[in-house]
Amino acid sequence: MRFLHTSDWHVGRTFHGADLLAEQEAVLGHLADLVAGEAIDAVLVAGDIYDRAVPSAEAVRVATAAVARIRAAGAQLVVTPGNHDSAPRLGAFAEFAAAGGLHLRTTVGGLAEPVLLDDDHGPVAVYGIPYLEPEPARHALGVPDARGHTGVLTEAMRRIRADLGTRPGVRSVVLAHAFVTGGEPTDSERTIAVGGVEQVPGSVFDGVDYVALGHLHGPQTLAEHLRYSGSPLAYSFSEARQRKSVWLVDLDASGLAEVRRHELPVPRALATLRGPLEDLLADPAHDRFLEHFLSVTVTDPVRPVDAMRRLRERFPHAVHLEWEPEGGYSGAPLRYSDAVRGRSDIEISRSFLDDCRGSAPTESEEQLLFKALEAADRGALAK
Repeated sequence: MRFLHTSDWHVGRTFHGADLLAEQEAVLGHLADLVAGEAIDAVLVAGDIYDRAVPSAEAVRVATAAVARIRAAGAQLVVTPGNHDSAPRLGAFAEFAAAGGLHLRTTVGGLAEPVLLDDDHGPVAVYGIPYLEPEPARHALGVPDARGHTGVLTEAMRRIRADLGTRPGVRSVVLAHAFVTGGEPTDSERTIAVGGVEQVPGSVFDGVDYVALGHLHGPQTLAEHLRYSGSPLAYSFSEARQRKSVWLVDLDASGLAEVRRHELPVPRALATLRGPLEDLLADPAHDRFLEHFLSVTVTDPVRPVDAMRRLRERFPHAVHLEWEPEGGYSGAPLRYSDAVRGRSDIEISRSFLDDCRGSAPTESEEQLLFKALEAADRGALAK
């Protein structure tokens, strides 16, 4: 049997304010093409289908279209919710969806009830563990003394192994959304720490043939049978150098036979640029970044005026801007009280304008400042 392991679609997420639905639709459509080309039997989606518990109508449209294309390409789907999803919303009409090949495993009570898929060697039991928030999960699982993510996932896997014990010779796959020790995070995951602890040891998942993990956005191998697929798109500039991918997992008669990595297309690449603003705007070497999402650091000694607007005239997908003057900021940092001590209101106002735009106020601007300060003083006295 051949599985495709993916996770962390985060449909509906924006990237520094830029809409990503077109990019998400493109890369998820590629999964459907891969299903057809590689004769995939089932697609495993290990959480965070959506970026929000209440996704927008457009996000739902994109996710629904992706699932429909995958199903039409010939694969069944097993889906579990992540910490960004609403499990009850995602699991609505689960029993009806299963009849069409979409298996939504969203309840704590049903985590030890597998989806049974058959091949020439017999059944494969696929278990879906929804994201378990430790405090409510320990009560739902009947283990009030369980501590943190490790405690509730240990109980979840105990139940799964108990069920597997009643199915001798059956191969097994588990989907889980968790931070497993040894995994490398990026800047785009939402923390799931409880009491400062969010990681669980990989040994929690011992006893099954393959564990399809979700939550961390970089593709990673923690053990031959224990892997993160990562997100299909980069959701932070810390992921700019990652090659996004999915895992193709083959089970034979005895269990895990082979795992192959398939790199995904990049609808819009990420890049970072650094330098003086005028150089960034003029250097022809930067032409190759015109269609990239860009994070730009300008290094002018004075903060440039209207820098983002000017950058977007050349780089329409610039989404993030920082100012770091070359050589660092001049002068030692001062507390506000020290910076204004002994200075008049007009002197403070002049300094503010000079710092913000790199030039002192003109004579006419100073007259306006005087009038504004006088009006403020009169208002204060009237009170």
